[in-house]
Amino acid sequence: MEIVFNPEELEVLAGRFKILAEPTRLQILAALCNQERSVQQICEYTGLHQGNVSRHLRLMKDAGVVTCRREGIWRYYRVIDRQLLELCAHLRQSLID
Repeated sequence: MEIVFNPEELEVLAGRFKILAEPTRLQILAALCNQERSVQQICEYTGLHQGNVSRHLRLMKDAGVVTCRREGIWRYYRVIDRQLLELCAHLRQSLID
């Protein structure tokens, strides 16, 4: 199998793998995989501190993995890169098999 990437595709792909390379971001992805959550809800779900979660969410948003909406003082995040979630699920299954 031969795969050819142009430079722009390589940058995007490397960015996605960079997101997956951090266990904290994988925890956050797991928290968001089925529903939109506020930063506070993500902290409760994962046990992570708010500052840490906010920092990782900013990186994930910049990478195009999640998006955010404001409602009053709250920010709600959801995954927009569903294929990244599918990749995570596939890789997890390969660990179990």
